[in-house]
Amino acid sequence: MNYSKVPNIISSKDLDYLSDMFQWNLVAYKHINNSINNVIDKDIKKMLKRVSDVYLESMKKILNILERGSNGSN
Repeated sequence: MNYSKVPNIISSKDLDYLSDMFQWNLVAYKHINNSINNVIDKDIKKMLKRVSDVYLESMKKILNILERGSNGSN
């Protein structure tokens, strides 16, 4: 079959990888947020918060990809 447009599907292999990526980000996000409470230095705390936000944004992007794939829409 020749597609003029890439079909909007997620293969089971893609789904497994996206699931793994989400889990890696979630574990890191939880560890960082737990660490923030134990840090006294304001600069380090601020940096950890920024890193936490990066992991949260990554998880949102992964969920968005999964949602688009399940809806069949772009």
